[in-house]
Amino acid sequence: MNAASAMWVVLRITRWLLTFAFIAYALHMYAYRPGYIDQFGHLFLWAELMLFAIPGAAVAVGFLELMVREKAGIARPALGRWRPAPAARGEAGGSR
Repeated sequence: MNAASAMWVVLRITRWLLTFAFIAYALHMYAYRPGYIDQFGHLFLWAELMLFAIPGAAVAVGFLELMVREKAGIARPALGRWRPAPAARGEAGGSR
């Protein structure tokens, strides 16, 4: 695995961690709603920022992941795979 493939895997894992963090945060907000709203029923600013920042960061990392994959010449992985497909013998990836 070269540096570009390693960076792609790191970005892929980071994107999924951010996605799971958002789901966990949303479920926590749902379960403990009184701790996130003020006396008028509005979300606290920090809660609202986290509610929008985490998925926004996941989307940004997803775009970076796509950019790194394209730049490195990594083939699109099959559904359910987290590592790139092994290169065919004699195939030099990364050059266009």
